[in-house]
Amino acid sequence: MRQILTALYKLSGAVAALCILSIAAVVFAQVCLNLVDKLAKLTTGQAIGLTIPSYADFTGFLLAAATFLGLAYALRAGGHIRVTLVTGLLGPTPRRWVEALVLAVALGMAGYATVYMGLLVAESHEYGDMTSGMVALPLWLVQLPVAIGLGVLSIALLDDLIAVLRGAAPSYEGKGENLLSE
Repeated sequence: MRQILTALYKLSGAVAALCILSIAAVVFAQVCLNLVDKLAKLTTGQAIGLTIPSYADFTGFLLAAATFLGLAYALRAGGHIRVTLVTGLLGPTPRRWVEALVLAVALGMAGYATVYMGLLVAESHEYGDMTSGMVALPLWLVQLPVAIGLGVLSIALLDDLIAVLRGAAPSYEGKGENLLSE
């Protein structure tokens, strides 16, 4: 089971990284097209009007996907910002219970957001909602990576909560599984 979960977290992180690379590629392509357009205006006096239709929309959609798909990987790798001022002063047993409480609350919030986002995806699919912009896409297609990312985050939080309740250190402390070294 550990190998499956690790693979899930890594896959989610890899897809998030691909989304970031895609953003860079789209923006770079648009900058190159803008440059060609400016050069055409300088040499001929008239711009060509080169553009990638809805490129700003696409980069926004990719950013949302990257953000949410990267959450679980970042959690497992210890990349989330944590305030350890209070927990650092606690002994091992109280610290474990505080960690468990915080993980349970985070799991509740992430689980709620996952269910809500899943319902939103289903509703968008049912009604055939489309994105606005020059290139219209089915809205559910844009929302789906957010729902998946929240689902994987919920699984990662549950994974850490179970580990803490069993007496093990949570993954984000770097004492257990380390996604970056595998």
